[in-house]
Amino acid sequence: MKSSEDKTNVMRLLDKAKISYIPHAFAVEEGDSLDVHTAAQKLGKQPEEVFKTLVTKGAKGGYFVFVVPGTGNLDLKKAAKAVGEKSIEMIKLAELLPLTGYVHGGCSPVGMKKSFPTVIDESVLNLSTVTVSAGKIGRQIELNPADLIKLTRAKTADIVTAE
Repeated sequence: MKSSEDKTNVMRLLDKAKISYIPHAFAVEEGDSLDVHTAAQKLGKQPEEVFKTLVTKGAKGGYFVFVVPGTGNLDLKKAAKAVGEKSIEMIKLAELLPLTGYVHGGCSPVGMKKSFPTVIDESVLNLSTVTVSAGKIGRQIELNPADLIKLTRAKTADIVTAE
C-alpha cells in the first residue's frame, strides 16, 4: 500500500470521488524527453493509450483544456470548433504553472487550480483504460475513460490532426 506522501493531489481527488485508478510511476533522468512517447515506453503502454493534456486560450480570452492521445497532435481548427471559438492558440509555457498549478510534463486534466472547459479526443471512447498525468513529472494514473470524462466534466470530439 502506498503511503499518503506518495499520492499526488490528482490521486487524492480520485480517492475523494471514489474513482478507481491504477497509479504508475517511472524514473525521469536528466535529459529525458517529457513527451508522451517516453512516458508510454517507460510504462509499457502504447502511445495511443497515454493522453497528454494541452492548455489553450481562445480568441475571446477564455481558457480550454484538450486531452489527446500520444499518437496525435491537437488540430487547432477542430479544437476551436469543439468549444465554439473562432480560433485558439496554445498558452505560453510561462503561463502554465500560474494558471493550472502544474508544470510542463506534469499537467493533468484533473485538479487544475480552476475548472476549464475540457475536451477529450473521441478516440478515448475506444479504450478500456486511459492513462493521463497524475500531476507530477514521472507520475501517471490509469483509469476508465468514462470516469475521466465525468470527473473533468469533459465532452469528447474529434480534435486531432489526421495522420
